[in-house]
Amino acid sequence: TGPAGKVMLMPESDPKTDYIMVATGTGIAPYRGFIRRLFVEDTPAAKAYQGEAWLFLGVANSDALLYDDEWQAALKSHPKNFRLDYAL
Repeated sequence: TGPAGKVMLMPESDPKTDYIMVATGTGIAPYRGFIRRLFVEDTPAAKAYQGEAWLFLGVANSDALLYDDEWQAALKSHPKNFRLDYAL
């Protein structure tokens, strides 16, 4: 890993691997990239992925929902593979 290795480590041996992500506030940034890699970008990982990625996002109030438009787009385009729950 690191500057000379892979950017994001994802299990490659089993495309049905489920991911559970828990973040609050700006801690969502790494998961945003992870979700984009799975559901937005045209990558081998995205094409092969068959599991469920479940994001728990905690924020102080509803106006602090970061990237909500991206989460909603992922839900719409991948309803069987992406799940989202908010803790307000």
